[in-house]
Amino acid sequence: MRRFAPIALTLALALAGLAGTARADTFTIIPTSPLALPSAELPNVPGTVAMPAQLSTPPAAPVQLSYGQLLGLWQSAGAAYDIPWQVLAAINKVESNFGRNMGPSSAGAIGWMQFMPSTWLRWGVDANGDGVADPWNPQDAVYSAARYLAAAGGSSDVSRAVFSYNHAGWYVNEVLSLSNLYGQGSGVAFSLDRLQQNLVAAQDAVAQASDRLVAARAPVRAAARVEARWQKRADSAPLLSDRLEYDKNAGIAGQRRLTAQAVVDRAAATLSSAQAALARARQASAGASFTAGASSVLGAASFQNGWAFPVGGGPAVVSVAHTHHDYPAADIAAPAGSPVYAIAQSVVLRSWTQPDPSCGIGLTLETFDGQTWTYCHLSYLEPTVVAGASLAAGAPVGLVGSTGDATGPHLHLQLDPSTSYPQNEAWFQSFAGVAFSWQDAPTPDSAAQPLRFASSVSTSTDTAAVAGAPVFAVVQSTPAGALDVAPAPTAVNGVVYFNRPRS
Repeated sequence: MRRFAPIALTLALALAGLAGTARADTFTIIPTSPLALPSAELPNVPGTVAMPAQLSTPPAAPVQLSYGQLLGLWQSAGAAYDIPWQVLAAINKVESNFGRNMGPSSAGAIGWMQFMPSTWLRWGVDANGDGVADPWNPQDAVYSAARYLAAAGGSSDVSRAVFSYNHAGWYVNEVLSLSNLYGQGSGVAFSLDRLQQNLVAAQDAVAQASDRLVAARAPVRAAARVEARWQKRADSAPLLSDRLEYDKNAGIAGQRRLTAQAVVDRAAATLSSAQAALARARQASAGASFTAGASSVLGAASFQNGWAFPVGGGPAVVSVAHTHHDYPAADIAAPAGSPVYAIAQSVVLRSWTQPDPSCGIGLTLETFDGQTWTYCHLSYLEPTVVAGASLAAGAPVGLVGSTGDATGPHLHLQLDPSTSYPQNEAWFQSFAGVAFSWQDAPTPDSAAQPLRFASSVSTSTDTAAVAGAPVFAVVQSTPAGALDVAPAPTAVNGVVYFNRPRS
């Protein structure tokens, strides 16, 4: 059985300072639900469990929990259904970022643990005893996820149970690597979360400050053009009266330029301060970013054979289609502010911070193999990325944005001349399921076998079915707008069916 290696010393050092500052009473345990919880052996019988009146509508004021409450909830739900709490914590992190991003997703998944409504009707639990099984309630959602995993055989083979939650090898790897990381101590999950929140906040601040600076420069240029036109007319006017009038107009435009320049100066100072904060956040997370499990959370660069994928964040948030909408290029979708990296050892041929109408903010570089690549739509370009600069593979070059002709945040990556798709490059394909997921096709499992959960709770030594336990298979999801409330069969020819697609 392949087990995850113990946490690296660098991560331990990076997190120790944060974890060590927690008060002794930080991790308060929420008592196990006093209710008679439903069994994991059978789904809900239609009509026996009350659901919210608007199942797919998030509450106006979503519940947020402290780290201590989260830990207690994961532990009590895990104990109730014999599921390692670290697995529940990892799924909670990957699916909703501990309740910060609860959807509904583009696929319709909802709540703290991102269930499809039809699946929630079958497996939702009223764990807090208020009479309603509510996916937007953290206690109900986490207990329901534990029940779902238990029904999938999670007590004996948690890897297979996680696969039933999302039928993707990369998802199993991401959840179990986080699980093993969290297993090094309860404080690791929360220390890593704080590192991530600080880093994301710093990246967002830089991206927003860069946007404001770009916007502030436009009035300066406009006023300068008007000033120059009036001044040119004044210089060539034959009549003194005309020269005086033109000089006056040039002066008014000049004053507007100076006023606009003051706004630019303030925006530049704000960006400088945000850059300094980002540098500190990067330094604080540097040790942890090289550790499996932490690297995707922190948006670290992924490396394969001398190449680096250009966008950080991992396959849960980074995706790409095999084709571009009108010519060979790769549109790599990722949240605004995600880090962008140099794809290989390279030299910058040119870069620009004034958005091009089409490409926006971007750069062109030549990689070690002689190919030329262009990046477009950045929200921010690193000050060090200038013509002639040498970059190592994985060097930060900027942040994802939507400057120029872009309908949403993504990195546009193309070869120059644009005669072939980047997606066809062997190095690009090697990152599928590692650094990104395919939008228009299943993402192949990585060559490595999925990680096993390194815990005494997991007793299975391979991916084969545990003797006597059902096998889980994917089926078509319920059509949009039609909630299937019929109970799922316990087994048909040894197969138990679920219908939850990826959120």
